[in-house]
Amino acid sequence: MNSEIATTGPRLELQKYDTLYTLLGTAHVSKASADEVRELIRSGEFDAVAIELCPGRLQSLQDPDALARLDLFQVIRQGKAGMVAANLALGAFQQRVAEESGIAPGAEMQAAIEEAQAAQLPLLVIDRDIGTTLKRVYRSVPWWQRMNLISGLIGSLVTQEKVSAQEIERLKQGDVLESTFAEFAESSEHLYQALITERDHYMALRLAQENGDSRYKRVLVVIGAGHLKGISDNLHGHIPENPQPQLDILNQVPQGSRWLKALPWIIMLLVLTGFAIGFSRNTDLGWQLVLDWILINGGLAALGTLIATAHPVTIAGTFIAAPFTSLNPTIGAGMVAAAIEIAMRKPTVGDFAHLRKDVTALKGWWRNRVSRTLLVFILATLGSAIGTYVGGFHIFGQLTGS
Repeated sequence: MNSEIATTGPRLELQKYDTLYTLLGTAHVSKASADEVRELIRSGEFDAVAIELCPGRLQSLQDPDALARLDLFQVIRQGKAGMVAANLALGAFQQRVAEESGIAPGAEMQAAIEEAQAAQLPLLVIDRDIGTTLKRVYRSVPWWQRMNLISGLIGSLVTQEKVSAQEIERLKQGDVLESTFAEFAESSEHLYQALITERDHYMALRLAQENGDSRYKRVLVVIGAGHLKGISDNLHGHIPENPQPQLDILNQVPQGSRWLKALPWIIMLLVLTGFAIGFSRNTDLGWQLVLDWILINGGLAALGTLIATAHPVTIAGTFIAAPFTSLNPTIGAGMVAAAIEIAMRKPTVGDFAHLRKDVTALKGWWRNRVSRTLLVFILATLGSAIGTYVGGFHIFGQLTGS
């Protein structure tokens, strides 16, 4: 290596077939790391640069206005609202760190992109899609612990408190995603596996895939310091000639429990059976059960939209729709609520333009029409789900006299 280049981050060199890989462990919140990346690429010693980004994150860096072209209803209809909200929350945390530290997390990745383009070097994007990682993280913990994970994510990312020195230190070893779930990963082997170990393996496989014929003889690999040993160990180990089958496995999202998928249909059948039993005993009892179902299910779903400060028409529409959508598992109250909210308060270009900035503050989630629509969807869905169980147990109690 060029001895004139100051070394600030840990660095490993390893030979794999005809390629010499230089693994540079960077601090994701460090101007020194960004400067080191620039110096290394400008040295002219490398013929390719690999970075710890997925295609989606690369696009967001290169095209920050992509959110302005987001089809919000399509996102919700395709079941991606929760994922978009999680990404916004992670971005909000990143923005807060940038404002308080003066350095945007991932500055060294931006430097690598800019310098590789300036030097006309191939840019290898080797990390797994952040959405896939989030889903595998979510599915890696038992269902009863997932609410803790979600609440911890929301609580830590939209809080008004300053980013702690401890969180900054975590970011020096891993990215925003790793920093956010660090305390959970430390106590969960399965979570650590999805968040760190799998990605180390994935990035090593992607390097092998991009450079399978050793077309690039010297490759600079810019990664967070926390991934340095894992990727090195994987590259030193056996890498299959065709990495795609293993990559496909690491890209799969584990299926949820079958009984959880069947549960909405079971509840629907039980509620309808309850109505039938009520009417068979007494017409008045049957209609009372129907009315109670509407009030409980519709009321709690509407309460969710009220908390999200939805439009009055959205609140009323959700109250009417939720008791029916809860008996039809193919469509949710949240989707209906979001569709009405978009129709009544269509997000403007300005809402999309200010979205990342607005969600850095808790009140901004309610002020911006895009993030508020996501809240309407999430809270209406949650309210209707709670209403379904409460209403179901109420019907059971009325029929059994308990």
